[in-house]
Amino acid sequence: MHNPAVLNSPGMERAFKTSNSKLKYYKHLENYKQVNMGKRFVSIWFPFLLTDWLGIRRPALKEVACVFTAAVKGRIIITACNALASKQGIQIGMVLADARALVHELEAFDDKPNRNAKLLQGLAEWCIRYTPFVSIDLPDGILLDASGCTHLWDTEAHYLAQISKRLKELGYTNKPAIADTIGTSWAVSRFSTQEFVVAQKRQYYALLSLPPAALRLEQSILDRLNKLGLQKIERFIQMPRSVLRRRFGENLLHRIGQAMGDVPEVFNPIVVVPEYEERLPCLEPIKTATAIEIAIKKLLEQLCSLLKKEGLGLRSAELKGFRIDGKIIRTSIGTNQSNNDVQHLFKLFALNIDKLAPGLGVELFVLTANKVEPVIQAQDKLWITQSDLQSPALSALLDRVAGKVGLAAIRRFLPQAQYWPERAIKKTAALSENSNLPWHNPLGRPIHLLHQPENIQVTAPIPDYPPLIFIYKGKKHNIKKADGPERLERSWWLEDGEHRDYYIVEDDDGCRYWLFRAGHYSAENSRWFIHGFFA
Repeated sequence: MHNPAVLNSPGMERAFKTSNSKLKYYKHLENYKQVNMGKRFVSIWFPFLLTDWLGIRRPALKEVACVFTAAVKGRIIITACNALASKQGIQIGMVLADARALVHELEAFDDKPNRNAKLLQGLAEWCIRYTPFVSIDLPDGILLDASGCTHLWDTEAHYLAQISKRLKELGYTNKPAIADTIGTSWAVSRFSTQEFVVAQKRQYYALLSLPPAALRLEQSILDRLNKLGLQKIERFIQMPRSVLRRRFGENLLHRIGQAMGDVPEVFNPIVVVPEYEERLPCLEPIKTATAIEIAIKKLLEQLCSLLKKEGLGLRSAELKGFRIDGKIIRTSIGTNQSNNDVQHLFKLFALNIDKLAPGLGVELFVLTANKVEPVIQAQDKLWITQSDLQSPALSALLDRVAGKVGLAAIRRFLPQAQYWPERAIKKTAALSENSNLPWHNPLGRPIHLLHQPENIQVTAPIPDYPPLIFIYKGKKHNIKKADGPERLERSWWLEDGEHRDYYIVEDDDGCRYWLFRAGHYSAENSRWFIHGFFA
């Protein structure tokens, strides 16, 4: 991560801080393990996740005791409850009938499978503004790898406070904690009542006063510990490992090792962070087009500087803006050739700035290089004797055209090794794609080929003769000159069907057409079509 940078633009010095999220030690890793590199993990616990979500959708329920229920072995069991219900003695796992005996006005709603996961997925995506690495911790939590991120909020305490405050503003009760390990941060967020920022290498002391459940143990192990009076971690953590293994099994030692950082724990981010990505947090919400332009330029300068050092250029990139209301705005660009010129890339983004809706303000910009390729440095030519598809000027022109009308509006046609007209050309948009086949065909081909041949009415004297007259779209054409037939067969290994006998004809207005008869001549069933136009 880079240190906060100051922009040179007047009045914008306080607007941004920058960070480079290109972490080479995570390269090509979708699942990576925590290692001893000063890592810091945040665990965020949502004790009332489902009912908070319901309260956001139906605010009146915030003042009512309510629960979610599901059928389990023929009984209706409570799967979630809100804070008001919890204060009145309602607990998760309680039978609904028993709960209603305690709270007569209890509101109950059906729980749906995977609802927790969907809610956590959305909240995890929202948390990407605080770190590139976010993971879902079912059934009621989120994990953040905050290594190298907290300094952007001055201190870890401010970092947690900012996250917690924003989540509460969204309507979710939450409790975050930060520590060196996932296990300790998870334990502190759920069971500690005092400490939420565990200093580096202090996880042992943070765990001592917590109950065994803070170690994420199975209920059977918790029951055995409770029977022996071991109701605090400090009561057994110093026992010989052989004794703990014999009495409680290997999993207890495994969980202790994870919490202490002695045993690696897998962290599965919801998004694999690209190798080339730049992040630009904003100290103040950005609302104006001018400020967005400055942010894009700053991000491009950082990203292109990095790409130039490695001899690479962009082929496609995406800009995402994280708004303070939780929504994400985005726009993307593409180039015909790999490019690391800041000014050219900025012009492409500038075409879409007016389409970005900052709303109440953007608090984080993220620029991602989705595709990069080596930059080929071509020597400038003193003169050009033929068309140069690799010309940087042509590539830049097409990039800007694609930015305005879309890449789908740009097409090139390349000759293919096929005689059948519909297969004789290939559509492409890439300047880098070429064909070794020549365009010249001594038999002649129309400059405009219809997408589908269209029926025409003809008057033809005898087989293998061109028509004397044809009618196309209600207009009669008298043929003065004709050449043909040229018989074309289908590629039998690709498709079945009739052959075609093509004719080049010219009417009395001097216009030339490409006509064909489908199949063999038959006076009763002779089918003619027009397939193209010549100049």
